[in-house]
Amino acid sequence: MAILIILAFVGFFILGFPVVVALAVPAMVYLLVSGFPIELMAQRMTYALDSFPLVAVPVFIFVGSLMNQAGITGHIYRFAQILGGRVPGGLAQVNVIGSLVFSGTSGAALADISGLGRIQVRAMVRAGFTPEYSAAVTGASALVGPIFPPSIPLVIYGSVTSVSIVQLLVAGILPAIMFIAMLMVMVGWLAIRHNHPRSSRWPTIAEAWESFLPALPAILAPVLLVGGMLNGFFTPTEAASVTVAYILIIAVFYYRDLTWERFVFALFETVKTTSAVLIIVSAAALFGWVMAVEQLPQMVTRSLLTISTEPLMLLFMANVLLLIVGMFLDSTTATLLVAPLIAAPLVMAGVDPVHLGIVFVFNLMIGLLTPPLGLALFMLSDIAKVSMWAVLRAVVPFYIPLFLMLFVITIWPDLVLWLPKMLR
Repeated sequence: MAILIILAFVGFFILGFPVVVALAVPAMVYLLVSGFPIELMAQRMTYALDSFPLVAVPVFIFVGSLMNQAGITGHIYRFAQILGGRVPGGLAQVNVIGSLVFSGTSGAALADISGLGRIQVRAMVRAGFTPEYSAAVTGASALVGPIFPPSIPLVIYGSVTSVSIVQLLVAGILPAIMFIAMLMVMVGWLAIRHNHPRSSRWPTIAEAWESFLPALPAILAPVLLVGGMLNGFFTPTEAASVTVAYILIIAVFYYRDLTWERFVFALFETVKTTSAVLIIVSAAALFGWVMAVEQLPQMVTRSLLTISTEPLMLLFMANVLLLIVGMFLDSTTATLLVAPLIAAPLVMAGVDPVHLGIVFVFNLMIGLLTPPLGLALFMLSDIAKVSMWAVLRAVVPFYIPLFLMLFVITIWPDLVLWLPKMLR
């Protein structure tokens, strides 16, 4: 029966039905055919949303919307432009640096692309870069958001697998910084090879200071968030609310660019995005419950442990599976469906659950830039006004640092676990 339900899901998905329909309909039919009370559907779906950690998701989405509407992303980008415009690669390097700073408050790759990404692509095109290359750099650098705190995908992963969300968020700091360094090396190499434009001179101290002051409050936001969690002042969910309060204060009293209309628009965008995420969470919870009734997780656990009990081998097998899943499903759906299946056998074999979480999420982020359904590719194509295939061709060199980083965090768990171990 479990196989039939999965085949039904795949069939609905291939036929073009929304993910929510593809998940919910087979599960509902199973419940009705099996004689379960119809009230159980609503119960399982609403129970999935009755989660304190999930409260962080809409709040972090609100943070990203507020920063866009208050113009804070522009200040971040201008400071990064002054700081890195002379480095080989020019505005492409600025793009990478800006994504790291913005990721400290947005928590999501697509939020980075839709917010700061629009500014980055337009500025790079005006400076002489091709639209497709501008889009490719933006997409690759935006993937740092989901592994650098705050990370919405890591919050969802922690909620699904009952892994400490604080440990997961802290574990992503060093891999995120290393990934940014790899991207900067690739951008520099491409700049030298193709003679990309860059600033004619280094900024003066006065120019750097002048751009630093407006960006300082925004730069301090991730410091406040990460520092508060590391010192135990607040949980990730509370950190989200603290960050909203901080962004509101600096937007109203320091930048003074946030109007009532923009505030209401940020609320509206948050409700829209949150609804899209949480309805998938609820449908996937019902689907997952049906899989649990059919004992699919236990079957997968036995199958994987039959193939191998070596942790590293199981991690590589999970990577292959996740790369395939990421090509077709968004990260939220993939996390809700796949994490409960593979987390148990890998942890049972000796893989640290925090290490697995970082590998899991970063792997799915690569799926945002892989066809046929890479959501970031479609979004970047719309922003840059070029075809998706043009963006994909420009992204190809960036697969090198992406897969290299995935390989490094897979075989080097201490890179991921060094900071979390300091908190244990």
